[in-house]
Amino acid sequence: MAPLSIFIIALNEADRIGRTLEAVRGLSDDVIVVDSGSTDGTQDVAKAHGARVIFNAWPGYGGQKRFAEEQCRHDWLLNLDADEVLPPDLAAEIAALFQRGAPPLDAYKLRIAEIFPGEKAPHRFAYALAPVRLYRKSKGRYSPSPVHDRVDLVPDARIGKLKGTVHHFSVRSLGEQMEKLNAYSDAQADDLDARGITVSGFRLVTEFPANFIKAYIGRRHALRGIYGFMTAMNYAFYRYLRAAKHWERRLRRNSGIDAPKSGGDSAGG
Repeated sequence: MAPLSIFIIALNEADRIGRTLEAVRGLSDDVIVVDSGSTDGTQDVAKAHGARVIFNAWPGYGGQKRFAEEQCRHDWLLNLDADEVLPPDLAAEIAALFQRGAPPLDAYKLRIAEIFPGEKAPHRFAYALAPVRLYRKSKGRYSPSPVHDRVDLVPDARIGKLKGTVHHFSVRSLGEQMEKLNAYSDAQADDLDARGITVSGFRLVTEFPANFIKAYIGRRHALRGIYGFMTAMNYAFYRYLRAAKHWERRLRRNSGIDAPKSGGDSAGG
């Protein structure tokens, strides 16, 4: 096996995490699942697939991934979310990097393409990101930001990109997606407040239509039928809601009314 640790953060992912862990079987002797309090048996599923399961109360995305990094035995780390699956070709590509010792670069970007319900593989026009997910811990760590999910590398880090594509099964249903985005909008509003950023009234008005166009046209959801349209609507409303909650808090503060506490704990997916 490669001298590689694989870590996943999770909360109530019993229906998805087994597929994620099965896809990396044989790739690493150190697979860690950091769970923030699942009540659906996620921990048992992860253990059944050979993962070390560690509890850590939810500190935010960056904080949880930094905690997970500390639990890893190897310097080389691969991060996956509980709804992401390595196809066989990408698992083989990663294994090949370690066949002759340590990989030649310090970090690698992985293309991650979303898969809608009913799809078995990414659509040819699926929206995809390519963040750093395979990296040396001595050369990079996850940002401590509670909302921004990124690896901060040292300035001289050498970065490559792998050819394969991670399959991202991010949507259980539109309703579940909206619940998740609603919680995430709380965390985003908290982050805007913490950084002292003010959203203008003009941006509040334009946030929904601008982000619908971004998702429907820019992310090519228009090419993916009715489900693409509905997903673009959810994304646009989430971006509007983030700005609206931030605006509402400002109004409350200016009028001397305490804002209600957000309930935005989330993990995985």
